Amino acid sequence: MPGKDKAWRLDGSGTLAQARQVSSPNSDGRPADAAITLLVIHNISLPPGEFGGSAIEELFTNCLDPRAHPYFAGIADLKVSSHFLIRRDGGLIQFVPCRRRAWHAGHSQWKGLERCNDYSIGIELEGDDHSAYADAQYDVLALLGRVLLRTYPISDVVGHSDIALPAGRKTDPGPAFEWTRFRKALHAG
Repeated sequence: MPGKDKAWRLDGSGTLAQARQVSSPNSDGRPADAAITLLVIHNISLPPGEFGGSAIEELFTNCLDPRAHPYFAGIADLKVSSHFLIRRDGGLIQFVPCRRRAWHAGHSQWKGLERCNDYSIGIELEGDDHSAYADAQYDVLALLGRVLLRTYPISDVVGHSDIALPAGRKTDPGPAFEWTRFRKALHAG
C-alpha cells in the first residue's frame, strides 16, 4: 500500500473522500486556538466481543435501540462519536470532519493538557482488547495515519488508555494491539 496514501487528501473541513461518510451529531467546534496535535487509537465492539452489524454506527448517530441487546440499555443514551472507524475488513467510515471536535476521549489528559477532544483526532478500530486486529485494519490505519500526519501538526500517537482520567478508566486499544507493527507501517510510507 505504500504510495497509495498520496492519493488520499483531506478537504478543507477535514473530510476524506475515500471514507464512507456517516454524519454524527455528537461533535462541535474546536476551540479557535486548538491545533490538532494528538492522534488517539480506540477499540469498540457492540455488543462487547461481537463484530459486524450496525450497532457502532447507531451508537455514534444516536439511533441505538436499547431493546436490541441487553448491553445497549446502559449505553443507548450516550452522546459519543469518533472521527473514524476502521472495520475488521478494512472498511473506513468517517463520522466527524477532522476540523470539528468529535466526542471520543471523555475525561482525558495528555502531557498535562486536559480535554484531549479539543486537540485530537479519534480513530476507532472495530475490535476488543484481546482479539487480534485484522491485517486490513493495520493497513488502513497506517494509510490514514500518514494522511493525518501529513495534514496536521500531530506530534503524538497514543491509545485511549494513555489519556483517560482517572488512570485505568480505559484499556483500549488493549494488549492485542501491536504498537510496533503499527508504528513501523505508519513510518514506512
